[in-house]
Amino acid sequence: MADRDESPVERSDRNWTELLQELRVAQTGVQILFAFLLTIPFSQRFAEITAVQRGTYIVTLVLTALATLCLIAPVSHHRILFRRGRKEQLVKSSDTLAQIGLVFLWLSVVGAVFLVFEVVVAVSWAIAVAGALGVSFVLVWYVFPTLKR
Repeated sequence: MADRDESPVERSDRNWTELLQELRVAQTGVQILFAFLLTIPFSQRFAEITAVQRGTYIVTLVLTALATLCLIAPVSHHRILFRRGRKEQLVKSSDTLAQIGLVFLWLSVVGAVFLVFEVVVAVSWAIAVAGALGVSFVLVWYVFPTLKR
């Protein structure tokens, strides 16, 4: 692929815009999951879950909070660094945060599905479905794009 005819500043601006578009998709997903998880303790059946299920819930909730932290952090960073000539550094740090946030999101989704299957069906189903889902995330989010490079 030929290089674009753009200056380093233009490249940083383009990369920042593309990253923001990607973050919007991820942020929506993590916010919906987080809202769902935050409502669970207020349901009547929550008092009936086992200690293991409660632990799974807490771990999944924390993972989702960490995903939220990482995926929304670039906005705060941008506000603090706005008009300081630090766009290239902002893009690099935000890219790292986005990648970490996506790992937390992946683990959060798997944890939430595991919890639901464990409560609704059985732990054996929860393990099978969460395991298959976890592998699917790795394949679709990481292996396939890496193979296309």
